[in-house]
Parts: sequence; C-alpha cells; structure tokens
Amino acid sequence: MESILIKTAQLLLSLSILVVLHEAGHFMFARLFKTRVEKFYLFFNPWFSLFKIKKGETEYGIGWLPLGGYVKISGMIDESMDKEAMKLPPQPWEFRAKPAWQRLLIMVGGVLMNFLFAMVIYIGVLYAWGEQYLPTENVKYGVVVNETGEQIGFKTGDKILTVDNQYIEQFSKIVPTIVLDGAKTVQVERDGQKVDVEITGEDLALLLKSKGIWEERIPYDINIGRLAKDLPAQQAGMEVGDVLGDVDGKSFDYYDEFTNYLESKEGQEITIDITRDGQNMTKTLTINEDGKMGFNASLNNPEVFEFKTIKYGFFESIPAGIDRGVQTTGNYLKQFKLFFKKETKAYESLGGFATIGNIFSSSWDWAHFWNMTAFISIILAIMNLLPIPALDGGHVMFLFGEMITGRKPGEKFLEYAQIAGMVLLLALVLYANANDIIKMINGTF
Repeated sequence: MESILIKTAQLLLSLSILVVLHEAGHFMFARLFKTRVEKFYLFFNPWFSLFKIKKGETEYGIGWLPLGGYVKISGMIDESMDKEAMKLPPQPWEFRAKPAWQRLLIMVGGVLMNFLFAMVIYIGVLYAWGEQYLPTENVKYGVVVNETGEQIGFKTGDKILTVDNQYIEQFSKIVPTIVLDGAKTVQVERDGQKVDVEITGEDLALLLKSKGIWEERIPYDINIGRLAKDLPAQQAGMEVGDVLGDVDGKSFDYYDEFTNYLESKEGQEITIDITRDGQNMTKTLTINEDGKMGFNASLNNPEVFEFKTIKYGFFESIPAGIDRGVQTTGNYLKQFKLFFKKETKAYESLGGFATIGNIFSSSWDWAHFWNMTAFISIILAIMNLLPIPALDGGHVMFLFGEMITGRKPGEKFLEYAQIAGMVLLLALVLYANANDIIKMINGTF
C-alpha cells in the first residue's frame, strides 16, 4: 500500500509540473503577441475550482479533475466551447484576430516547453548523478530466461552477444533495441557455440506485452538479505547474513538452479546447510506452496557485476543531456510507429494512468523521478502534436491549411471538429484505462 501511495504522489507531482509548464508555453506566446488569456488552470474545473485568484485579465486556479490543465485564450475555440463569445465581432486582443504565424507559435508553445524542459532535466540529471549502467560484456554468467523468453527462443545460460550483429553497450537497452529497431536476429553464445535466435513479428508482440524476458544470471554465492515474517526461513531460525549452502545434499552453481529446486519441493521438507559467523549448521524447514522459503537474497560479492559509471562536468552535461533527449524522442517515435503494425498488436499494450504511475519507483528516488518526468514530458509533447482536433496538433493542422490555402476554416467547422476530437480523446482514455483494469484482473499488470 505504501509503495502505491509513493508512486501516486510521484505521478501527481510529475504531471502537475509538466502540465503547468506546458500551459505556460501557450501563455507566454499569447502574452508576447498581446493576446488576452482569461484562465490559467492546473487540472480541469467543471462546476467549481479548488483554488482561484484573479490577477489582471487572467484567472489562475487549480481544478479538482486531474486530467491535465488548460489556458483559456480569448477568441479561440478550445475545451471551453465558449460559443457565445465567438458570435461577437473579433477584437484586437483575441486569438482569431492575430496573424496565422502568431497563432501557430501560440499553439506550439506548450510542446516547445515540454521538449525544452526534458532537455534541461536530462542535463541536470547527468550533471548531478552521472550515468551508471551494466555493460553487456560484463553479464558474464549469461541470462535467466522466463517463459516468454523461452517462447521466443532464448535459453537460460545464453550470453547475449549482439543484436542483428551490432553490439549493444548497455545491457538494459538490448530488449528496447530489439523492439524499437525491429531486430530480425539476436546472436547469443550457447554451450560455447554462437547461435542466431530469430525474432518474428509475433515475437515482437510477446516482447511488448511482457514485463521482461530475462535477468542477469547470478552465481549461487548468496546470503540472506532480509527475512519475511512468519515464513519458513524465519520459522526455522535462519538469520540475516546467513550464507546458503547445499540443499538436501545438492550443490548449485547458480541461484536460479537453487530457486528451481525449491519450486520442485513445494509443500515438502528440506534440509539446508548454512554458514553463520564462520560456523556451519543445518536447518530443516518446509517449503511453502509458492515454492519459496521467504527471504530476499543478497550477493556475498556485490562486485560480481562490474558497472560502468560516467561522471559529467557542467559543460559536458549539456551536449550529453541534449543527446539523451534527442535519443529518447527518437526511440518513442519508433515505439509509436509499432501501434500501426498489425502483427505486433501494440495497441493491446496501451496503458492509462496506472501504467504511467507504474514506471515510477516504489521508493522515492529523485534521480529516477526526474528521468521519468523528462520521459513523460517528451511523451506529452509528441502526443500533443498528433493531428487530432482538441489537441495542439489539430489546431496546428488547421493553421497550416490556412497558411497554404489562404482561407480560414469556418468557426462552425472548428466547433464540430473540436467536439469530434474531444470524443475521440475520451474514447482513447477510456480504452487505455480499461486495458489497465483488464491487466489487473488477469494478474498481468
């Protein structure tokens, strides 16, 4: 429950920051071109507001419906659907009275702010925390593959070499690279031989649905890091720091071999050798129905995986942060294109607020928080550029049409387009959140 609250708090803080900055982008360009802004709101406020104050011509406030935010610009057909004002003759301070190029900049102001803010965050993150990752070549014991990975063709113990014969420096980027670049093969070392694992469109669909297909294989050189209350390990008198040894006289090379053996003994009694403060002893316990003893494992040798750390000075962090922002944008655009490929069934992985909230850490980690906020900022920018009426991209589409043809769309047409766009967006929101609910019910979230 605590982890859910922490994730929710991070999601609300992140979205609040991003929504305010997005709307501030529209606001600043509107004021630059002397266009009146009637309202500036974080969250929507149908019927009532949680807070509001008026300064000059603008009412600033916080709504109660946390689905975004808005600025109400005079003389513009937007979420407010203020038809009465549009029946009056255009006034010099209104959006509709401004030249097309000024209206265009007002509309893209929010998207520009989101992109720029993401770059600033990445620069700050790299300067403050640097970058740490596990090089692929340092995953020296291979991988432990789950059921999805086995379906695709990988096997536990495989050492990942290349993707489409290209070396991927960061181990954590291998699966995203397979998905986003539509890889055809992955080269692995298996039993001393180089093997090509073919990746099909169906495999990509499996990858998109899965939470992961493998994790680093670790040696069976572990101790108890934490004990779960009232579960077999604690009941048998085991303690934090105990080093695990043979089970039922069997020795193991890797931790996954140990866990697989426990699963095969669910509900049965086992004997396990342990070492405590240099003393050898044996414990007898009964494995629970989940095939577990009830403890968290900790590596005796934390240096078994050698991570690489890159530190950035202030001036070094600027191009590095911009480069990360550009790469993240490119990767998200690749991911977005997958929704239009039938064989990947990417639409089934579309998620709502629960999916977004789940990308945050279950404990408050500022480095992770800011990285995720930058990522969401890029997502918001790209999504807002979609040519859908009711989004910034829809307004931009009509403005480009006006600039090319020299003719403004009729106000009635814009009203109907706005309504159609809002209905479409509502349908997408409902579909995405319904996907989350289905995943929760199926236990696949």
